[in-house]
Amino acid sequence: MKKLIPVLIAIVLIIVVAGIGFGARLAEKYSYSKERADLAEYFGITGSDDVPVILQDERIEEHARLWDGVCYFDFATVHKYFNDRFYEDKRENLLIYTLPDAIVTVPIGSQTVSAGGSEGSRDYVIARYEGDMLYVAADFVKEYTNFSYALYTEPNHMQVYTEWNERQTATIAEDTQVRYQGGIKSDILTDVSAGDRVIILEEMETWTKVKTEDAFIGYVENKRLSEKTTETPEPVTDYTEPVYTSNTRDHKINLAWHAVGGMGGNDTLVEMMSGVKSVNVISPTWFALSDNDGNFTNLASTDYVNLAHDMGLEVWGLVDNFTNEGVDTYEVLAGLSTRTHLIDGLIEAALTYGLDGINIDFEEVSLDAGQPFIEFIRELSIACRQNGIVLSIDNYVPMGYNDHYNRKEQGIVADYVIIMGYDEHHKSSDTAGSVASIDFVENGIANTVAEVPANKVINAIPFYTRIWETRGTTVESQAVGMEMAQQYIKDHNITTAWDEKTCQNYGEYQSGDSHYQVWLEDEDSIRVKLNIMNKYGIGGVAAWKLGFEVDSIWDVIEEYMNQS
Repeated sequence: MKKLIPVLIAIVLIIVVAGIGFGARLAEKYSYSKERADLAEYFGITGSDDVPVILQDERIEEHARLWDGVCYFDFATVHKYFNDRFYEDKRENLLIYTLPDAIVTVPIGSQTVSAGGSEGSRDYVIARYEGDMLYVAADFVKEYTNFSYALYTEPNHMQVYTEWNERQTATIAEDTQVRYQGGIKSDILTDVSAGDRVIILEEMETWTKVKTEDAFIGYVENKRLSEKTTETPEPVTDYTEPVYTSNTRDHKINLAWHAVGGMGGNDTLVEMMSGVKSVNVISPTWFALSDNDGNFTNLASTDYVNLAHDMGLEVWGLVDNFTNEGVDTYEVLAGLSTRTHLIDGLIEAALTYGLDGINIDFEEVSLDAGQPFIEFIRELSIACRQNGIVLSIDNYVPMGYNDHYNRKEQGIVADYVIIMGYDEHHKSSDTAGSVASIDFVENGIANTVAEVPANKVINAIPFYTRIWETRGTTVESQAVGMEMAQQYIKDHNITTAWDEKTCQNYGEYQSGDSHYQVWLEDEDSIRVKLNIMNKYGIGGVAAWKLGFEVDSIWDVIEEYMNQS
């Protein structure tokens, strides 16, 4: 028996040790981890001035910066998420913001702000460069933008709201932790106390993804949540959206462009208007940028304006950027001084000659000139608004590559956005085709009214046709007016037939090695275009150009003008 005692003791000890080991493993398996996450790593903080941004309920790639206790966004972030109306004037070292009635300017690196002739200051540097990167104080952006933010510094991060949608919330039932992932072994992000409110982002079987009041996003056990409810957060109340008044007319516009060419061209108005019906706006090609300083050539005539007014016509003088050689549109528009000089000159001309409107026809605006161009339109709109002058802008058909013309902003600040609904195939095209097929026209209108109020949209139709010659791989064309196109068909005994795809009368013939093709613009094709325009309820029609039409086309257009 005595010999068995040591054996029994050994067995008991083995059982005890095994039990302790098993218990430890059970404890390890079911106990809550006390490891805390590296918050700098969690937020992606790269330095003491780095501020990660939680926008709505997601951490975005872009970060803010913190200098002297002031939070700043880089300029690209301001444009992407908050307000793309801010303009960086690199030439004159200015941050500019354009209101409906005033231009706000801030010398970069200063605390000073000017608006409409009055000056003020802020108790922080409003905008500053770090290297080549412009940063703008969040508080200054907020003066002109509908958003709210809260900055937290342990560690640095900020919560930003631009929308205040309905959301689910819950109350923390007892003190617990928010963990990086759903699971008791996941690292702790932050502690929450009984009574704290959290936003519910995603509910799972035993864990819920939540966001805390100080913008930590992680997971809490479902059993720790109570009082789930739906609520709508209170939106920003210290911001008022600016109101852009317009000089849009309460009737359809029927605009005809008059290619003047020289001072003598002004004497052709009566001749050009012979046989014309229902036109209520004439747009003579009077002004053209002449240098990079904001000067322009001027063919305007008071007698012309008076005669047009006597004929019941408004006069919207056209300004282009392509008639005179050596003009760089970016150079003209990039700086406040040259933009102001150009605008002052245009407004002076409009008032001197009694113009009713200004029509901006800036074509082939480069990508880098896109922001200067739209800033020019904003600033010009102030002067036009103050003087009762209609502002209209000519645009290519929306094709993606020309989105930098920013038709949406044009539709806010200007009175009319004109679609140049032609040149689907043009003189540089490497294949023959229609100048304005119906799908091309309708897509242009549909894409424009998706961004611009329909009553501000005018679609321009072509009074010209291209006669195409294809010889091997060589493609050439010439633009001719409606009468000349019909004469060409007759002279060459071309049989035309209606093409449902383009909604145009089409004809072709072969002569030697050359294949000739014509997609006619005539009463039939124009009627279909006008029907589409009426379908979208847009603000009117324009035509390029007077003198290219046949008289009978005005009957078709008059029908459109008389439709409600």
